[in-house]
Amino acid sequence: MDYVSALLPPVVMAVLFISVIRVIVKTQGGANKTKEDAVVDAALARAEGARPDSARSEA
Repeated sequence: MDYVSALLPPVVMAVLFISVIRVIVKTQGGANKTKEDAVVDAALARAEGARPDSARSEA
């Protein structure tokens, strides 16, 4: 029975890890993908606009 108690934690962790990966993969895309992409694009545009003009003119 020692081998069962030795193998149980790694098996449980492997099952949980695979479950988490499957959830992450399944939630990518879908109906909210366009909305999420728009939020990221807006944040990037805001970050680009917040750069000082002096950093651009030095180059």
